[in-house]
Amino acid sequence: MKQALFFLLTLAFHAQAQIGVQGTVGAPAGAKVVNRLEITKPGVYENLIIDGNFARGNLVKITADNVTVRNCEIRHSAGNGIGIFGNKVVIENCRIHHLLNGTFEDQQDAHGISGRWGDTIIRNCDISFPSGDCIQFDPDRKSTGKVVIEQCTLWTAPLDKDMAGFKAGQRPGENAMDTKTMPDGPRCQLLIRNCHLHGWNQPAQIDNVAALNLKENVDVEVSGCVFQNNEIALRVRGPGKRGGAHVIANDCAIYDTLTGVRAEDKIELLKLTNLGFGGDIGKRVQFVGGKSGSGIEISGEHDAPAVDGLLKKGFPER
Repeated sequence: MKQALFFLLTLAFHAQAQIGVQGTVGAPAGAKVVNRLEITKPGVYENLIIDGNFARGNLVKITADNVTVRNCEIRHSAGNGIGIFGNKVVIENCRIHHLLNGTFEDQQDAHGISGRWGDTIIRNCDISFPSGDCIQFDPDRKSTGKVVIEQCTLWTAPLDKDMAGFKAGQRPGENAMDTKTMPDGPRCQLLIRNCHLHGWNQPAQIDNVAALNLKENVDVEVSGCVFQNNEIALRVRGPGKRGGAHVIANDCAIYDTLTGVRAEDKIELLKLTNLGFGGDIGKRVQFVGGKSGSGIEISGEHDAPAVDGLLKKGFPER
């Protein structure tokens, strides 16, 4: 019942909205520059540049509850941009970029935002160039909770110059979003809406690079998102030793992608509604490792409109 309510509540959100970040994100001119920020008390933390000069560890570490981080630029780390270990945290209007660990050939994780599942909102943020994932919860698999990601642009591309252990032309990163959970207990909840996810393509640091890598004990709804220039847009993975993802994707568009939806290991619940496809698409939907006898619903598949107009105007209200 709780899972059904989680998905139904999101259906009310389909007023027309633009896709990806809007307006000015990052720190304002003249912002104070620090090399690390540790947040141990509730409050609003804003208008900062946190430049780690490729040191390790979390550039911003949040251990308090009821924290908002906004209008910040977080950059240049061999660890995570933000590590969230508190509850009721909001990250908004931030630019997080160049989290680079290891080398292109020796992939080592550094994420844009990571930490514990909790009541977390990530809104209107531009996150790019991680050697791990733009967002990953929970690498330690020690928490449950809910994460909402809305109006964000999550991307990677070939670097335009040598940086840290990487060379110009190399593309860092694994996924825009990667889910890791406890194997038992309440299912984590993830809502991704009105986001632009692009550039997760080969040549990359790993095989099967995907914008969304959805796996383990999590319920996910993806709505109103644009996927562009990816090897895999949605990689959705069925039961394993840590459980399997349950995924609903509706009113999304996928462009210039080798595989739109790669469904693996007999995923138990996958509902795809009103997905549009445009440009050079290899396979719209692919099942790998078997297909479950029930729980799979695909409807409303169509040719997507021009991507530029969709990014500007958003999906029509329905």
